[in-house]
Amino acid sequence: MKLAEAESTMQKTVESTQRSFNTIRTGRANASLLDKVSVDYYGSPTPLKSLANISTPDATTILIQPYDRKSLNIVEKAISLSDVGLTPSNDGSVIRLNIPPLTSDRRKEFVKMASKYAEEGRVAIRNIRREAIDSIRKQEKNTEISEDEARDQQDKLQKLTNKYTARVDELLAEKEKDITTV
Repeated sequence: MKLAEAESTMQKTVESTQRSFNTIRTGRANASLLDKVSVDYYGSPTPLKSLANISTPDATTILIQPYDRKSLNIVEKAISLSDVGLTPSNDGSVIRLNIPPLTSDRRKEFVKMASKYAEEGRVAIRNIRREAIDSIRKQEKNTEISEDEARDQQDKLQKLTNKYTARVDELLAEKEKDITTV
């Protein structure tokens, strides 16, 4: 694994962690809360955002308008069965999700969930570093690169690891702030 490849993979890990953070509810309505919701549409699991227009008309409501009106009930059922924790209300043409204000206990749970996602991101970054170091050591052992080159690459790799781990920590701090501010 080359340094550029390792950096690219670390960047993708940070982006994945950011997407995971987006699925955690804060006090405001956010369409990305439904990113992980999948609907069984004609026998195949389909992402909800492919089947419906999702909007946030105000800070406490998510409005879901399926492109196919006949799919309204299965979309409602998929949201109910998902781990979003919101109860859909169907008026025959659209589905509304009302975002209740967060209790302090619920906020603590979401902060823990965000911390878990951040730790998974940091572990993934460290695993990328480990794979890259193994690759560098293998190249050194096969005399493809010198000992000094190997040490330089490992130092650069550690700096990349620190940079991307710090970025995950920044994202976590932002998310915790979003969750805890009323």
